Amino acid sequence: MNIEKIEFGGYRIGIPVPFPMKYVYCYLFKQYDGYVMIDVGLNYRAAREAWHEVFAHLGITLRDIHTIYLTHFHPDHSGLSGWMQEQTGAELYMNEVDARMIDRVWGEGSNQVARMKEMVLQHGVPEELAEGISEHMEKLGQSVLPLPVAKPIGDTIEFGGKQWSVIHTPGHSEGHVCFFQEEEGILLGGDHILEKITPNISVWPGASQHPLHEYIESLRKVRKYPVKKIYSAHHSPVLNVHERIDELIQHHDERLAYIESLADYKTTYEIAKVLFSHRELNPHQWRFAIAETIAHLNYLEREGRITKQNQDPIVYVNGGQS
Repeated sequence: MNIEKIEFGGYRIGIPVPFPMKYVYCYLFKQYDGYVMIDVGLNYRAAREAWHEVFAHLGITLRDIHTIYLTHFHPDHSGLSGWMQEQTGAELYMNEVDARMIDRVWGEGSNQVARMKEMVLQHGVPEELAEGISEHMEKLGQSVLPLPVAKPIGDTIEFGGKQWSVIHTPGHSEGHVCFFQEEEGILLGGDHILEKITPNISVWPGASQHPLHEYIESLRKVRKYPVKKIYSAHHSPVLNVHERIDELIQHHDERLAYIESLADYKTTYEIAKVLFSHRELNPHQWRFAIAETIAHLNYLEREGRITKQNQDPIVYVNGGQS
């Protein structure tokens, strides 16, 4: 069991996910006569069993959970939320933008899989790989059902006997939020700032087309807060907060410069193959690789550093050429 006691009588709980990072860290805090949960994990057997083990270890029941807060809509954070609501009767709160994205991506009648396939084909992905990406998205969609019934989150919330500010930090998702406790300088950061890896910043159909601009602005926003420790959703807590933020900004500056140098009448897929040549990617990872590369290319185009040519497929040209 992966559970650790933290500040304010809270618990940091590693819930398994079937991805390379192995765990998503969710949080439980006592509040009044029950508990508040921050993020829930993916809806599959190992995650459900892990939660049952945690509740048994802590001597609480599902019905002791009265409130759920989600940092963002991605399935490793929200996928189990509908099931958890059904089991607990809890109210669930999240940013309105991401609440709409859950329904848009996985709701009844969603065409997101088809739109994602169309997007990657436009960016030069071969048909066979595009089909593999679609099939994986279809399968992943089964791990987020049933969908939650979400209410809009406010500017401040309370748990662990403390007031927490809700900070909107778009980038990793358009409606991503962090929770900040000013007295102790604690940030529950979701996927905004991670200790070991750079959060994936991707373009999704129907969402913001400039997530990297938003992400860098959100990093600078958080840097202005007196944050001493970040409890992230993956890997260890971040203690060198300002240094880590500066590292992430520098990483994207360097990545942008490299992508700019590669954009010599190239498609996104051709550029991504160079960027990720050191890894053997499956369709799930290719979706992230393509969508993240598009995000960087959109940043460069917006800054006037490259030109987008709407051919079939789309190609990019550096140095303002046409």
